[in-house]
Amino acid sequence: MRGARGRRRMAIPAVVSLIMPLTAMTASADAAVPRANGDWPTWQGDPLGSRFNPAEHTITPADVGGLKLKWAFAYPKEAGTPRSQPAVADGTVYFGGPDGKMYARDARTGGARWTFDLASVGTGPTQVQDGPAVSGGRVYFGDIRGYLYAVDQRTGRLDWATRLDATPGAVVTSSPLVFQGRVYVGVSSGENVAGKDHACCTFRGHLDALDARTGRLAWRYYTVPKPKRDGTWPNGVPKYAPSGGGVWSTPAVDPVTRTVYVGTGQNYTGSGGHFDSVLALDARTGRARWTEKMTDVDTWRAECASQDPADQKYCPNLPEGTALDFDLGAAPNLFTVGGRRLVGIGQKVGVYHVLDARTGKAVWRRQLSTPMPNGGLSGIQWGSSYDGHRLYVATYMAGPGTLFALDPATGHVLWKTPSPADGCTTGGAAKYPDICQRGFTPAVTTTPGIVWEGGMDGKMRAYSAETGRVLWSYDTMRDFQGVNGLPGRGGALSGGGGAVVSHGLLYTQAGYAFTPYPNDRGSALMVFGR
Repeated sequence: MRGARGRRRMAIPAVVSLIMPLTAMTASADAAVPRANGDWPTWQGDPLGSRFNPAEHTITPADVGGLKLKWAFAYPKEAGTPRSQPAVADGTVYFGGPDGKMYARDARTGGARWTFDLASVGTGPTQVQDGPAVSGGRVYFGDIRGYLYAVDQRTGRLDWATRLDATPGAVVTSSPLVFQGRVYVGVSSGENVAGKDHACCTFRGHLDALDARTGRLAWRYYTVPKPKRDGTWPNGVPKYAPSGGGVWSTPAVDPVTRTVYVGTGQNYTGSGGHFDSVLALDARTGRARWTEKMTDVDTWRAECASQDPADQKYCPNLPEGTALDFDLGAAPNLFTVGGRRLVGIGQKVGVYHVLDARTGKAVWRRQLSTPMPNGGLSGIQWGSSYDGHRLYVATYMAGPGTLFALDPATGHVLWKTPSPADGCTTGGAAKYPDICQRGFTPAVTTTPGIVWEGGMDGKMRAYSAETGRVLWSYDTMRDFQGVNGLPGRGGALSGGGGAVVSHGLLYTQAGYAFTPYPNDRGSALMVFGR
């Protein structure tokens, strides 16, 4: 597979003058770091993207087996599947629904605080697919129409809304990161799955920095050059190129060097730009300090997955075996080994890459699953975690998906735990053997001594950080009544984010792809405690 092992290009010297160990760092007050009381106010938990809550001591490896469902919030049955990872701050949990609303509920009881209806802005149906960020008295989040919102944290009143991209299919799945008065968020698109009659494609991915108070754009970094007319498709529809390079995931930022790091997706048409790349950008100006490309050729649209030769005429590069869909949809992790700042990121090719955060040069790479062309579904999807000792990385539909603990200095596998063999033969999943799969969709989360990861089999599990042994499991595919009065049923644990553990409670969205949904119940946010 040409390009699958990440030939590197376009790395330029960094302008960062100093890299300091983690213990020497001081983050600003609005950098969205986990507070001493254990809040989880943003998607990655802290600006470094660790997805680790060091202040969580209520749930321990010794007593995690006592977790029980405390409350659940059910969505309308017609709303679809949830993807918005919750944020917890000041006694309130904030989460977006597939029904086009942002909710604020009492974190311990599920009691209503406020609801914001996205239908009050713009036109057309919408959903929240990213996780909110809570900072400076506001809650920030995006939607599938390309809007970014800021609402009052206490009341849910709209402060501002900005449409970041009006290109057809533009979406915000990237969760915002707030740092030093700015909101950093990526924009991607589903334009490449719009069908053969669409004049594919004019979208180009970008990372934006906006004033957190006003929503005014401070800078924008495009991942590919501006598309131009480039002939026609076989059916005579105009073709444009280059395009794509969407930013699907949340960025991370080094508060000392003020560098923003983020991964990008594949091209839709053409071959130019920073697709399948890691970007290191100056947080103040948006100027690239370095970029590093992981896959040389990766131009993909929906027709690439078709077996019909007529469809495949619309898939650039397919005859050469280079239409791979091996984008970097996972969020980066920043960590320090031996005084050297490193940036790690997973790719849908199944490789976890670790680069020097100052230069972008490769330090080590670890192949964790066999690549799956035309979808990359065997690889690393949304995000990994670092608890100061180990990196924890999960693969998706990798036959089966597997949870790994890696040595951050070398990439050596310390332990690995496949998706449990009984996942599809026990609990609610046993009723659907034809569609149940053993895979790990969500991003990985950690607290002291525990790794949290949900499965496509509908099970939420806690694993020992030391050994990878399953310490606790809960089958979410059961019926229940939501605190909001609607009936709910869990299912495959949600992609787009992962579990959030804060103040002795575990929050997770249940009901995702490959989950059968009878028409009498909707998906749900589920909350566990002792």
